[in-house]
Formats: sequence, C-alpha cells, structure tokens
Amino acid sequence: MFAVIKTGGRQYRVVPDDVLEIGKIAGDVGTIVQLGEVLVVGGDTPVLGAPTVAGASVAAEVLDHKRGAKVIAFKKRRRKNSRRKRGYRDEITVIRVTEILTDGKAPSVGPRPKKEKAPVEAKTADGDTPAKKAPAKKASGETKAKAPAKKAAAKKPSKEQEA
Repeated sequence: MFAVIKTGGRQYRVVPDDVLEIGKIAGDVGTIVQLGEVLVVGGDTPVLGAPTVAGASVAAEVLDHKRGAKVIAFKKRRRKNSRRKRGYRDEITVIRVTEILTDGKAPSVGPRPKKEKAPVEAKTADGDTPAKKAPAKKASGETKAKAPAKKAAAKKPSKEQEA
C-alpha cells in the first residue's frame, strides 16, 4: 500500500518505513505526527482524491530537525561595481512513515524506542580490559597563581640625570 501526500508545497509518494526529508513541521523528536493532505491511496483498489482523500492520513515519526545545504544567490551587474551575495539554508524535518491510515483512524503505533549503544572497552595486547580511571576533579576554590608580570626594559636616563 502506498500514498501520495502533500506537505510544504511538494508531493511525496510514501510507503510504510520510508524515511523522508520534508520542509520543517511542528513536533518534537520521537513524537508521531499526522499528515492529513493525502492525494492518492494506492494498493489493490486505488482511491483518488478530489483534491484529497476524505478520512485518509499518514502517520509518521519525527526523527530529526536539521538544516539543508547552503544555497548562495550571487548577483552582479557588470561594469557597475555592484555585487550582492545572499545565502540561506532550508529548515528540514526528517520523518519515518509508520502507517497509512484510512477511514479517519488514529495511529496505532507509538514512537519507537531509541537503540542505546553498549559502551565498547578497548582491550590491551594481552586480552585484558584495562581498569577505568576516575577523572581528575578540580576543587572549586583552587586556581593557579599567576606569575608576576615582567617589568618593561630599563628606560634611558634623561639628559638632566646624566649630568
């Protein structure tokens, strides 16, 4: 089953477990959002919307918010000493499509648990794992004493002092 959704002025063909980069939408990382503008729901019997399919939506999990590639707009008027450089980066939301819903149903899948990486310990040449060392802590009141500043080079004696 697939769907064609519209968001941010663009259309995307999606299936469950697709990962997309779309224009920024509201939602914290890890939450489920519903995209309501579904233009087509395909499968055994495709349903075309006029302009959207009634009661259809797409549930997606927000994976990340980031910024796109830098785009530079450079304008130059030749022989006029006129140049303008302007750049921007699009705000992007990365989503994973969890399910395609029809008939006004609510999403049944909650946010997926994050996978935690197990700490990897480096092994020594003889195969033993080294003992962990506690990090050195600084006392809040300790500061290094500053060395006294060097004095400027001796000044030349004035004419009055020489005589």
